[in-house]
Amino acid sequence: MTGIYVDWGGHKLKLMWMKDLMPQRELITSVHAFCFYEGQLLLVNLNDRGWDFPGGHIEDGETVEACVIREVMEEAYVTGDWTLLGAIEVNHEENPLWNPSSPYPKVGYQVFYRMDITELLPFDAGFESSERMLIRPEEAAHYHKGWQKGFDEIMDAALGVKKRRTGLCDNELFNRRLGL
Repeated sequence: MTGIYVDWGGHKLKLMWMKDLMPQRELITSVHAFCFYEGQLLLVNLNDRGWDFPGGHIEDGETVEACVIREVMEEAYVTGDWTLLGAIEVNHEENPLWNPSSPYPKVGYQVFYRMDITELLPFDAGFESSERMLIRPEEAAHYHKGWQKGFDEIMDAALGVKKRRTGLCDNELFNRRLGL
C-alpha cells in the first residue's frame, strides 16, 4: 500500500499497511481483530465510536496476543483462533500537532489479526460495546464510519487467510453452503 493521508481530529497522519509485520512491542498503540463466523464479519457497536472491529490498547505486562484475545472477549463475547495479518504504520512526521509528550510515538503501529470464531457466547454489553452483529464482509464500509482505503487491504489479507488454509475464501464457502 502506498501511504494514505487521513485527518484524525485535526491531526494529519500518514497510514501505511504492512502485511505480516509484528512491530516492536513499545511501538504498538492498539490491537484489532477482523473476526469471522460462518463466512460473516463481526462488528461491535462501541459506545464512543459506533460500529467498529473489536480491539484496544495493550495493558501493562500484557502480550500483543493476550490483548487481542481479551479485547475481543470484552467487546464481542467471542473466542477463536487468531492469525496475525500485519500492522498499519501510523506516522506523525508530517503532523504539526504531534507533541513529544503525547502517549503515542511519532511512528507507531496498529496491529491487526484475523480471528476465526469458535465460540459465540451470550452478549452481555458489560464493557464498552452495546451490541454486536454479523454482516457480509463486503458490507463493512457501510457500517464502519471510519472506514478508509487501508481497511480494504486488511480485509483482503483477512479473507486471504481462509483461502490459504482451505483453498476457498469465506465468500466461496458461504456460497457453497447456500448451494450457489
